[in-house]
Amino acid sequence: MDLENNLGYTFKNKKLLEEALTHTSYANEYRTNSNEKLEFLGDSILEFISSKYIYNNYPYLREGELTKLRATVVCENSLYEVAKRLNISKYIKVGHSESISNGSCKPTILADSIEAIIAAIYFDGGLDKAEKFILDNLKVAIEIASKHVGQKDYKTVLQEELQKNGNINLEYKIIEETGPDHDKTFKSEVILNGKALAQGIGKSKKQAEMQAAKKALENFKGKV
Repeated sequence: MDLENNLGYTFKNKKLLEEALTHTSYANEYRTNSNEKLEFLGDSILEFISSKYIYNNYPYLREGELTKLRATVVCENSLYEVAKRLNISKYIKVGHSESISNGSCKPTILADSIEAIIAAIYFDGGLDKAEKFILDNLKVAIEIASKHVGQKDYKTVLQEELQKNGNINLEYKIIEETGPDHDKTFKSEVILNGKALAQGIGKSKKQAEMQAAKKALENFKGKV
């Protein structure tokens, strides 16, 4: 089946996949099972697997930042993008009312179907297979989102830590740019009240500033 090729998983029990692709509107018209219960379980599996992956791979983030990172990726828009990439709209079953309003392409319906597919894979192949499907489709999105969260985290934590000692003047300066315009490397310096604390290097100015803040934080030797 083409869809199974897209999913990267072959079902032993094809009925599970069929149920995962059956919207409530279709189920009500044809008196069959909808994907609502699978969606319920898939949502919990998705949250658990993504939480475990983020916890293990981004140890520098605090609890609040971990939550923000997960929320950025485990959301309707993110799952809708996965569904579009896998061409789910071609296979999902919707009732007549939804069909005339192009329901098979609605973001909510498609996002819900991804959660249902996760649960279907779990029942058919176990948690490891469900985890593989989740990470195959969301790991890149997590990595992209983590860069923004990580930048905010390092600089915010440094600011908060230094402010414990009173008013401060904390600034970042780009002190060096190397490489061609299409592949530049930046070196940033973080300065506290006119005194340089640390330097950082990155492929963007923001990344270099984040690395400078990270190194400054490391100088606190576990106090943060």
